[in-house]
Amino acid sequence: MMLGENAHLLLPRSPLDGSDPPPGSVPLIQIGGGSRIPCWVPSRFNIRATSGDGELVLWNSYSGSMSVFPAAQRPAVLELLAAKGFQADASGLAGYLAERGFLVQEGTDEFRRVQLAFGQEHYRSDALELILLASEDCNFRCVYCYEEFARGTMRPAVRERVKRLVEARLPRLDRLRISWFGGEPLYGWAAIEELAPFFQQAAERQRLDFHSHMTTNGYLLTPEVAGKLLGWGVTDYQVTLDGTPEDHDRHRPTRDGGGTFAAIFANLETLSRRPENFSVALRVNFDRDNQAALERFVGQIDQAFHDDPRFALNFHAIGRWGGPQDADLAVCGGDEARRLRETLEEAARRRGLKVGGGLSEIHGPGSQVCYAARPYSFIIGADGQVMKCTIALDRDAANVVGQLREDGGLELDQDKMALWTEPAFEGDAKCRRCVILPTCQGMYCPKIRIEEARSPCPDTRHSAKRELLDLRNAKRATARRRQAPAPAARRVAATGAEGRLGGGS
Repeated sequence: MMLGENAHLLLPRSPLDGSDPPPGSVPLIQIGGGSRIPCWVPSRFNIRATSGDGELVLWNSYSGSMSVFPAAQRPAVLELLAAKGFQADASGLAGYLAERGFLVQEGTDEFRRVQLAFGQEHYRSDALELILLASEDCNFRCVYCYEEFARGTMRPAVRERVKRLVEARLPRLDRLRISWFGGEPLYGWAAIEELAPFFQQAAERQRLDFHSHMTTNGYLLTPEVAGKLLGWGVTDYQVTLDGTPEDHDRHRPTRDGGGTFAAIFANLETLSRRPENFSVALRVNFDRDNQAALERFVGQIDQAFHDDPRFALNFHAIGRWGGPQDADLAVCGGDEARRLRETLEEAARRRGLKVGGGLSEIHGPGSQVCYAARPYSFIIGADGQVMKCTIALDRDAANVVGQLREDGGLELDQDKMALWTEPAFEGDAKCRRCVILPTCQGMYCPKIRIEEARSPCPDTRHSAKRELLDLRNAKRATARRRQAPAPAARRVAATGAEGRLGGGS
C-alpha cells in the first residue's frame, strides 16, 4: 500500500511535527535466535480512533506523538499494532511507529519508564513555581465563588520575603513560573507593580526559562494596565465570560450588584489590537441557567476574535465548589455536562475558533499533573501563608503547608507536603493499568484523592477518542482556511494580525 501526498498529519504539539511516514508497509521479518534485528510489540499507552472517512488517528500518551494515517494505510498500521511480537528492521512503517513510541522493543517495562519520567520532573531542584495572591479581596461577587475575601493586598513585608525567596533560589534555578491569582489579583496592583518587574529582571539576568500567567476577571485589565503587564512578561491570561451579557452579569456581578460584561469585553477587544505575543484563555462557566444562549455567545466571540489565534475558548461546568450559594446553583454534571461541553466545543470549532483544554494542551508525560502535586509549586498568600491548592486555600487546614519566613525561607510541614506530593499512582491499581497514566501520573487532582480516597481521573480518560477526532478535524479545517482566500470584510484585519503576530502563538 502506498501513501499519497500529504497522507500523514501530525496533530498539534506532537514533538515530531513535520515528518512524513515512509511509503508502503513493512514486511514482518522472521529471524532465528541471536539476531540483532529487534522484536517489536505495541505500546501499552496507545489510543486510536477511526474517522468517518476511514482515517486512523493514533496517540501515544507516553511519547506525546499524535499521527493520522489515511484509510488505505490503516490495515497495515493496525496489523503491526495488533501483533503480539514481530521482528523487523527499524525502518519503513515499523521504524516510523517505533520512533514515535507506538511500537516498543519486546521486554520494555513501560511502567518503569513512567516512573522515571515522573521522578525526573517531580524531584527537580532547578524549578520554582509560585502562585501569588496579590489580593485576597475581589471587586466581584460571583454566584459560585468559594473565597472568603479575608485579606486585601499582599503586605509589603511579604513582598520582600518573596523577593528573598527567589533571590536565594536563583543560582540553581533553570525554570521560573509566576502566576497571579486572588481574589482578584489586579485589586492588589501595588504588589504586582513591585514584584512583576523584579521577576522579569531576575529571569533575564539568570537567563531562566520564564513564564508568567494571570487569572483575572478582566474588569481592571485596561489598556494601560495590559501594557505594563505585557512589558513585565505577564503574557498568559485566563479571563472568564459566562455567556451573553445578561447571563454573565447574573453570574458575575460587581460587589455592589452592577454589570461587568461590557467593561471586560471592551478590555479584551482593545487587548486584541495590541501587537505583542500573548495568549488568553476565555473561560466559559456553564450551568442549566445560561446554556441555552451559549451558542449565540460563541457567535459573538467569533465576530470579535475570529482572526486572532491568541484567544481560545475553554468550557467548564459550574460545580458546587464550597461557596455560600452552592445549594442554589443550577449545576449540571456527569454525562449531561460532558455532552454540553462537547456541543459547545463543536460549535466553536465549526466557526474556526480555537478551543483549549483536553488533548490540545497535552504534550507528553506529566502534562495533566496538577500544580499542587509538584514539590516545587507553592501558593503564597497575602499574609505569607504557604498553600498548595487554589480551591482549598486556607479553608482547609491540610492545604496550609507552611509559612514564608522573614529571610525568604519556606518553613514547611513535611507531613502535609507529602500528602499533596506523594507518587500515589505507584500504589493505585487503577492508575497502574490506565492507558493515559503518563499524562496525569495519578495526580490530576490530589485534592480529590485526599478528600474522597479515589483515583482523580481527567476527562481525557473517557473522551480521548473523541478528542483525537476533534483535533484531526480542527487541523483539517485550519489547513482549508489557510488555503482559502479571506472574505473581503476580514481580509484587511487578518493581514494586519499576521503582520503583528509573526505567525501567532
